[in-house]
Amino acid sequence: MILLYIILIPVLGALLSWLTAARNTALCRWIALCSLLLDLGIVTAIWLGNGAAENGWLYHLQAPWIPQFGISLHLAMDGLSLVMLALTFFLGALAVLISWREITTKTGFFHFNLLFVITGIAGVFLTMDLFLFYFFWEVMLIPMYFLIGIWGHERREYAAYKFFIFTQAGGLLMLLSILALYFVHASNTGVYTFNYFELLNTPMERTLAMWLMLGFLVAFLVKLPAVPFHTWLPDAHTEAPTAGSVVLAGLLLKTGAYGILRFVLPLFPAASQEFAPWAMLLGVAGILYGGQLAFAQPDFKRLIAYTSVSHMGFVLLGAFAFNELAYQGVVMQMITHGISTGALFMLAGVLYERIHTRELSRMGGLWPVLPGMGTVTMIFVMASLGLPGLGNFIAEFLVLLGSWQANRLLTVLAALGLVVATVYSLRIMQKVFFGQTERQYTLPDLGLREWLIMAPLVLVILWLGVYPQPVLKTVTPNTENESVKQKAESKKPTAGNLFAPNSFQHKKQPL
Repeated sequence: MILLYIILIPVLGALLSWLTAARNTALCRWIALCSLLLDLGIVTAIWLGNGAAENGWLYHLQAPWIPQFGISLHLAMDGLSLVMLALTFFLGALAVLISWREITTKTGFFHFNLLFVITGIAGVFLTMDLFLFYFFWEVMLIPMYFLIGIWGHERREYAAYKFFIFTQAGGLLMLLSILALYFVHASNTGVYTFNYFELLNTPMERTLAMWLMLGFLVAFLVKLPAVPFHTWLPDAHTEAPTAGSVVLAGLLLKTGAYGILRFVLPLFPAASQEFAPWAMLLGVAGILYGGQLAFAQPDFKRLIAYTSVSHMGFVLLGAFAFNELAYQGVVMQMITHGISTGALFMLAGVLYERIHTRELSRMGGLWPVLPGMGTVTMIFVMASLGLPGLGNFIAEFLVLLGSWQANRLLTVLAALGLVVATVYSLRIMQKVFFGQTERQYTLPDLGLREWLIMAPLVLVILWLGVYPQPVLKTVTPNTENESVKQKAESKKPTAGNLFAPNSFQHKKQPL
């Protein structure tokens, strides 16, 4: 039942925050913060107490929901789910803190929507029933629409509509693919089910498998986002409140990457391998094109938004490389990008509160006035460009090392993206904190609350850059032992171990 509690805690926190906001705004914020910290504590305790997981799975819960249609309340947690949940509640708690003073209107409804977005994200990371997965996928949509449309900036309604249309269109394609897979499996086995483990290795024709795979993939590419489905992201990021940008960049984008790893590759292994060169090409296009557009942006938040397009290209490149190193790099990129880009959006929000502009041309020369903010920004800018010693370097190095084994030309082109990242990252520091400015600022540096937000982010990005082994071991359970067993017994990996060699040749195994 621990998995159900993880989902229900933010739901209850959302309702309580909304109900108490009319009487006590501060209590509303504390309820939202404590509910996310409670979930973070549960997930951390699971991680620290993680022993040997059977078949790679730590916990599972399965109960009938609508049995006549083969729909069940089926939740499960493995190492990948665990680290993504830790990231979710960590950034969620910081999003509440960063909006503590920014959100002054409809505070209860704001925290209600924020916690419901996080509930949907947690559900996506835990569900093993495809119908339930689609349910949580849609749960994320409406609250984020309200976060952008109500508490956003000048063009918030346009950005909210655009986000809704893109995401909903991709979700409908995925729903059609889920239903088609449901009926194809039933025609072959006589069993109507949405159970993920029963749908693995469903026999189907090559053309049909390709179309169904593309239905899933397009939904995840929109959310990732990948070129050419990325155009909603810069508008959504630019107009969203700071907490909304943090959740978008740090968490919502990761549901697209998670969907590729969890559903596209295992459910359609042959079609995925056939489409892999094109997917990797899209990844490289995103790396280079996103980096070029980031360099050209005059708006601070819009610049950071385009860096997400570039960084998520590494996820797509590594996911379709089909080897263990690349998959480890993909997971590290999901985590480190969430930390570094989320931190940059927080810093952009903190800076906007002080100077009331996001235009880079109106900034400059802020280091003498804001040395603390400048130092923290420098750390995350260096992480964004992949400086050794910080987490992003480990992620991108592993992705490139793995993709080199799959396609050397595309790997070389992707490596050029690191040069582009260096250019746009240094441009941030030059335009914001160095250079000349005609304006004379007298501004407060980071306060206590802001240091409480930034210090954990700095520690985590340094920890991931110096000692990433806990994360790598968690998402690759028993990899070393598995390789030995395969040599001795030619044993196939289980469905729970997504990252072991040949892990996409699944056979049905009970939890």
